[in-house]
Amino acid sequence: MNVAVAKTGNGRAVSDLFASAEGRLPGSPGVIAVRREAFETYERLGLPHRRIEEWKYTDLRALVGEVLPLVAAPDAAALSRAAEAVKANAIEGARKLVLVDGVFAADLSDGKALASEVGFKTLRATLEKDAGLLKTAATDAVISLNAAMATDGVVLSIADGSQLSAPIQIIHVATAASASAFTRSQVAIGKGVRATIIESFVSAGAKSYQVNDAVLVTVGDNADVAHIRLMDDAPDAVNITSQFVTVGANTKVNFFNMTTGAAVSRLQGFITFAGEGSELSINGVNLLQKTEHGDTTLVVDHAVPNCVSREIFRAVIDDRAHSVFQGRIIVRPDAQKTDGKMMIRALLLSDEAEADNKPELEIFADDVSCGHGATAGALDDNLLFYLKARGLPEKQAQALLIQAFVGEAIEQIADDDLREHVIGIAERWLERRS
Repeated sequence: MNVAVAKTGNGRAVSDLFASAEGRLPGSPGVIAVRREAFETYERLGLPHRRIEEWKYTDLRALVGEVLPLVAAPDAAALSRAAEAVKANAIEGARKLVLVDGVFAADLSDGKALASEVGFKTLRATLEKDAGLLKTAATDAVISLNAAMATDGVVLSIADGSQLSAPIQIIHVATAASASAFTRSQVAIGKGVRATIIESFVSAGAKSYQVNDAVLVTVGDNADVAHIRLMDDAPDAVNITSQFVTVGANTKVNFFNMTTGAAVSRLQGFITFAGEGSELSINGVNLLQKTEHGDTTLVVDHAVPNCVSREIFRAVIDDRAHSVFQGRIIVRPDAQKTDGKMMIRALLLSDEAEADNKPELEIFADDVSCGHGATAGALDDNLLFYLKARGLPEKQAQALLIQAFVGEAIEQIADDDLREHVIGIAERWLERRS
């Protein structure tokens, strides 16, 4: 009997990806068994493609082709380059936790300063005893692949009642070309906590790399949490990130995502209300140009009554770039008095730019207030004429209108310094466009 071996576009057997990395993956024999099972799931499913509804607009088989081999652990030269990238991207006043090519870099991090306020371990250390962090309620091929291949990450535990004196910034740095990094982190936030978590993805000169990241977040009752994600990977990189969030009772959570890099990117979030009386604000901005493809896919699950969710997204798309937003609000039968709204707007700066917006509501309760909207259009010619008539060059006039367009989403960031930092990123993107 002949047995066909699944191969990638370059002829490498898919199974080689795991076999060649298995000896470097942390974990006890029991953990490795869980990893092997997850990889078998990925091997069976393969990269997601357009015939899978959730991936209809982001066909990884066409856009990516294959998963690159696992990146090597960073050497001294790589850590030196990473240090420069951290210096350029660190947010003033934040306490840093740095992952270089998928490995925690203690010398570049503020672990000791953080220890007085937050419990901290690496994923690598955690997996020596327990495979629990490799398991998630939602799964697909890329999530399974992450579970199989994750090399490291940060595991944070913020105790009940803590008021963090500074934001925590998790910085992912890529230094190696033509390789894949897999990271997985957990942030467990206790009751009554006030905290700000920032995630940054940057390149230290690396090209053509792939990132597969997963983040598991639990937020306790009566907490107030901001989570800011800034993705600015290399222009030819791939970044696929999966977030799993559980929100407790009477809690406020504010998420913000900005995408300004990577040839192909997807942020997929699975957010569940587990306690009544909570408010969730999710906001995002995609700034795309050339042939970049940016996908934001969110599922907000109202599993309990009396919760509020707001989603505001803006996409600015130039050249032949492609922005995708898929948002689904689920209201379970017991989730009466749910208030959920979603609004997506896309600004097309060229005739070849493309936007696919797909908001959905799945409502199984009868006493709710839910709605969604989606628009796509070009810059207002009258406003553009008004600005140009007052002496502004075309690009500068466009920049002013684009800043106003994305402003509603950025203004949802409560911290003044962080908001100014994000505005600065948007301004630099506009300067590059000019």
